[in-house]
Amino acid sequence: MKDSHGVIIVFNSDIPSHLKEIEIWHSNFIHQQRFQDNQCLLIAHLKPGSGDQTEKPELSSALAKLPLVHSNLEEDPEDVRLEFVKYLRGVISSLSESRDREEMSIIT
Repeated sequence: MKDSHGVIIVFNSDIPSHLKEIEIWHSNFIHQQRFQDNQCLLIAHLKPGSGDQTEKPELSSALAKLPLVHSNLEEDPEDVRLEFVKYLRGVISSLSESRDREEMSIIT
């Protein structure tokens, strides 16, 4: 597990080519580097006045495993902030657990 890293991918779910591009990013970067699902965050950003925020983009099976946040900063910036903080807490927790395991392996 890559203990000190996280990946956030922001994309426009209204543009079909963005879905294909993030699949390529996932395959060539996230998957190859063996990032865990909880180390990644997808943010489907919606421009004001575009599509339905509750509609899920059609993600590949690999991408569907990753946490997904719908972002509309005009209508609900607080929701995005809360999800981002939750993601950061998870990354920090993983770092702490990894450091603790490493310290215990040195001691024993």
